[in-house]
Amino acid sequence: MTAAAGGVDIAHLFLALAAMLVGAKLLGELAERIGQPAVLGELIAGVLLGSSVLGVVPTEGVAGELVHVLAELGVLLLLFEIGLETDLREMFRVGPASLGVATIGVALPFALGFAYWAYLPHATALAGADRITEGIFIGATLTATSVGITARVLSDLGRMSSQEARIIIGAAVIDDVMGLVILSVVSGLAAGTAISLAGIAKTLGLAVGFLVVAVIAGRFLLPRLFDVIVRMRVRYVLLVFAFAFGLGLASLAAIAGSALIVGAFAAGLILSGTNQFDTIEHEVKPVASVFTPIFFVSIGASVNLRLLDPTNPAAGATLGVAAALIGIAIIGKIAAGWAAPWTSFRRLVVGVGMIPRGEVGLIFADIGRRAGVFGEDVFGAVLVMVMATTFVAPPALKALFGPQERS
Repeated sequence: MTAAAGGVDIAHLFLALAAMLVGAKLLGELAERIGQPAVLGELIAGVLLGSSVLGVVPTEGVAGELVHVLAELGVLLLLFEIGLETDLREMFRVGPASLGVATIGVALPFALGFAYWAYLPHATALAGADRITEGIFIGATLTATSVGITARVLSDLGRMSSQEARIIIGAAVIDDVMGLVILSVVSGLAAGTAISLAGIAKTLGLAVGFLVVAVIAGRFLLPRLFDVIVRMRVRYVLLVFAFAFGLGLASLAAIAGSALIVGAFAAGLILSGTNQFDTIEHEVKPVASVFTPIFFVSIGASVNLRLLDPTNPAAGATLGVAAALIGIAIIGKIAAGWAAPWTSFRRLVVGVGMIPRGEVGLIFADIGRRAGVFGEDVFGAVLVMVMATTFVAPPALKALFGPQERS
């Protein structure tokens, strides 16, 4: 039997997953051999396997949704790993710097994107009648940071323990909390509902409150629980319970109004304080090595190369707007690296680390597209911006750190 109840051809889906994993590793190896992080090869593997080239990776229908679920699992495991590797005391030390970087990294791109779309004259017909609402959505797409891309690069370079990495990860987590507030606003706009300060404050309070309560309570309760669990005799009991805890906390975070990846990161932070931390970290890595590449390949597979064809007359206006959005996206995040003058760190590294938009920016853009705020051409311009910011960060971070600093 090869078809599931939903009409999915299981055999073809498994072949697609096999191609994604093998392609990710082969092109990841090639990227490393030419001096680039493996994640860049995984993204390129996604482009080649996506609908623009080979059409191997399903992006629509039930099969596409299944791949999306596995990709979400991959990014959760990545954030869970990052939480395990994060020193909570060091994270608190760079907390004010992370808050400054996140705040500027959200506010500046939003303001620049909104002003560009709503008020500056366009040499394009892409702008619609309601430029103010469109401008809010465009600004929102520019605020996000895809922590998964940068975190993977820093991990590949052996720089997760650096001060810059701690500031970037902390800022990206805060960025996600701010992103939830922005998401609630743009979703309300798309639905035609009124936006209230009380509703925004509630969203922010839930996200921050969940993270604080989960880490404090977990740090108190989990070490005792895992001291009991480790006495069980079944195979890989620590891995299973740690994995289940990560999934459970991620789900609770989403239910509480926060984000899945915030919950996964918090779960890793909590388990890093247990006596079994070394064993958990060692056993989680092979599992993450299977699922995390699916996330990056799926991001690459969403790339539509037809949007980059300069010979296509319809693509001219899209590429023009995309170029402006790319410039705003890069400038806004790099400027965020200078948001904490009281702290000494390599500011350009932090700014570049905040550049990737990844899947997060697409979520905002897709809400606008489905709500009819803007059309496929504007969505295409945003997609090109997301592609460019996602691909520029890995080689840029590699160049800034230099091969001699890899551990």
